[in-house]
Amino acid sequence: MSELICITNRKLCREDYFKRLEKITSSHPKAVILREKDLSAGEYTRLAQVAYNICFKNNTKLILHSFKKSALELNINSIHVPMQILRAMDKDERSFFQTLGASCHTVSEAKEAEKLGCTYITASNIYETDCKKGLKGKGTDFLRVVCRSVNIPVYALGGISPLNYSDVIKAGAKGACVMSGFMTCENPNLYIKQFTE
Repeated sequence: MSELICITNRKLCREDYFKRLEKITSSHPKAVILREKDLSAGEYTRLAQVAYNICFKNNTKLILHSFKKSALELNINSIHVPMQILRAMDKDERSFFQTLGASCHTVSEAKEAEKLGCTYITASNIYETDCKKGLKGKGTDFLRVVCRSVNIPVYALGGISPLNYSDVIKAGAKGACVMSGFMTCENPNLYIKQFTE
């Protein structure tokens, strides 16, 4: 199975969002993180329900992003959160999630996320990315230190492409998260294959 995680952004979509999600999930990435943070809680819950049905049909894990109440309401036990949300979650909330991920930008955050029960983390931003224009990439040396500091899988995030994917794996990452590549590529199936060639 691919170790690529797709992070969604409907604003980057050049076609119907759910058609794109169908294509992505049928190409079998490791998971899809539904990151549509600008929506209201109700809008997000409705979107998540449709996304869950598409992911379930294609046997692809759906990880919700930030909206804990939506996850509880839909009984989806996989979520990815920023550190401030993770810190505010109590033990019972955290224990509901079989998959619990956090966005980490420092080694200390990575260690803290592991202590708080995360099953994986993302480390960013490794390279410069359009999502955070002008923000210098932290590079593979940073990634290597993060990977050595925790005993849970680390997924590299930020400017990852087929051209630099092998470098993040060599640095110790389990895999990578990609947003714009998945949302804009011609063919998600061929896109995933480029990472393993």
